[in-house]
Amino acid sequence: MASRLEHVQSPYLRQHAGNPVDWFPWGREAFDEARRRAVPVLVSIGYSTCHWCHVMARESFADPETAADLAEGFVAIKVDREEHPEVDASYMAAASAFTPHLGWPLTVFTTPEGVPFYAGTYYPPAPRPPLPAFRDVLRAVREAWTNRRDEVDATASAITASLARSGDAAEKEGSVPSAGALVAAARSLAAQEDPDHGGFVNAPRPAPNTPKFPVATALGFLLSPLVRAAAPAESAAAARAMNAMAGSELRDPVEGGFFRYATRRDWGVPHYERMLTDNALLLDAATALGDHATAAGIASFLLEVLRRPSGGFGAAQDSESIIDGRRDEGGYYARDAAGRTGLEPPAVDGKVVTGWNGLAIGALARAGARWGEPHWIAAAEDAARTVLRDNRAPDAGSGIRALVRASLEGTPSAAAATLADYGQLARGLVALAVAGGAPEHAAAARELVDACFAEAPDGRPAVPGGGDPVLREGAMTVAAEATDGDQPSGLSAIAAACLDLWLLGAPEEYRRRAERIVAAHAPEALARPLAHGELLRVAAVLADEPRQLVVVTAEPAAPLVGAARRVDADVVAIVTPDAAAGLAAAGFSLFEGKTAAAAPVAYDCRAFVCRLPTTDPADLHRERVRSS
Repeated sequence: MASRLEHVQSPYLRQHAGNPVDWFPWGREAFDEARRRAVPVLVSIGYSTCHWCHVMARESFADPETAADLAEGFVAIKVDREEHPEVDASYMAAASAFTPHLGWPLTVFTTPEGVPFYAGTYYPPAPRPPLPAFRDVLRAVREAWTNRRDEVDATASAITASLARSGDAAEKEGSVPSAGALVAAARSLAAQEDPDHGGFVNAPRPAPNTPKFPVATALGFLLSPLVRAAAPAESAAAARAMNAMAGSELRDPVEGGFFRYATRRDWGVPHYERMLTDNALLLDAATALGDHATAAGIASFLLEVLRRPSGGFGAAQDSESIIDGRRDEGGYYARDAAGRTGLEPPAVDGKVVTGWNGLAIGALARAGARWGEPHWIAAAEDAARTVLRDNRAPDAGSGIRALVRASLEGTPSAAAATLADYGQLARGLVALAVAGGAPEHAAAARELVDACFAEAPDGRPAVPGGGDPVLREGAMTVAAEATDGDQPSGLSAIAAACLDLWLLGAPEEYRRRAERIVAAHAPEALARPLAHGELLRVAAVLADEPRQLVVVTAEPAAPLVGAARRVDADVVAIVTPDAAAGLAAAGFSLFEGKTAAAAPVAYDCRAFVCRLPTTDPADLHRERVRSS
């Protein structure tokens, strides 16, 4: 029997195509089959660079006897969490009712309607206390389904009700935080700094083997202009974190990229997968800090390792590779440049994820503009062109081609895009418009954002088309995620994109959209700043008087351009006269009347009120000057 996973647009699912397990991809077909057979569903969620996903695949899903157990009593679904983040988030929320130790692989048992009634993570092939054997779990679940169905249904109903309640309570009454409230949040966040090794921890001095993540979204909040000006001591925690990470094992000294996280609080013993999300966001942090060496290393990793032939960026690089004929976790990265010569590097997941590419496009555009690196901006241009071409759903007759979540080798996935995809890509396009002066990128960003508000009479953004159809039509409902962990949430990303457009002179409604989102989630964000870094960064821009700097010139090497690149402003746009005119014509009022004569001209603006144009670089070094 041919595998259903052979030709899907997910490298992770293709890794499982040769399993003896009769896998279904995520979709209605699997649940229809479970209803026909009146059996429960196993939903196994992972991703291609997940070490323990590989382990469970080798131990259990490659085992014919395990496959036979699954075939007899279950319908089995394999899900790529990177392709279907809404599915992952929904089942992760449900799994928290069964285990405090959440992660991947995520193993969920559901009714034919998709409602979970039991969940866990990795299960070994033989009992390993406190973990039972995976086949024992299958037998116990099947016994409960067959002989104690009332208990199973009651558990499923309780999970559904709990998720519905969490959705109802997701938004609270609030207002846009004041500058004082944001400074207090920055102090609360900085109080979680590890005093010995930098970064953030949940206790004053946790155990040495406490895992530690970069939490780049929190760094972004601490590096916002408002926090840097009003709370410099707290903002400095971000610089210490970046310095500590850059000088630790978390950073690959050969290829420049950062690993996913460290298993020790001194940033030692990394979990060796390298994600596009982490590296894009850390590139932004390095740029804000003026750390060219770290930024150049990350940019090199993005361009030389993750960039695909199409021009887009792959999702991640694996932790494992083949060394001396055996799979080895981290062995490739443990070697120096000479030691890697001749070795096959760990595989890259070539899936071009829409939003993640948006993060990389924005980071490369901002870094390229900051340091005058045109090839970084050109790489961002290539990625934008790829995503806007390949990551689109077929035209449904409306004339609008909605985004999809990802593509592989130019072929779009069937998975719907998320709100984060729309917001993150829009932000990347705005940054590219500012860096390269192309009006079409800003216009495309505005179209993406507007699509998310087109069917939102209450002002709440939503994914065009409603998102994942199986979740939408089933009993699983989870509120839009507002926490920022390893990347900005959908709500934070779309709020940030609205604000970016407003800063370029889009109508006031774009600012009001950002304000509504921030106000709805401000109480939780202020109480838990480590988990809401991007939302708080957006709030900090709203609470501050924006500085916008436009330099109009056809001379990229002019001294005025170099001075402008070092200015810490909310917008630093270095554009040609034609580009300025094009942006103004596209409806971005910041560029109206911005012209240049024989020499480059700078327009230094506060909240759209501009000082007299200047040609003197010294006039720009008055406030918010970045470190060089």
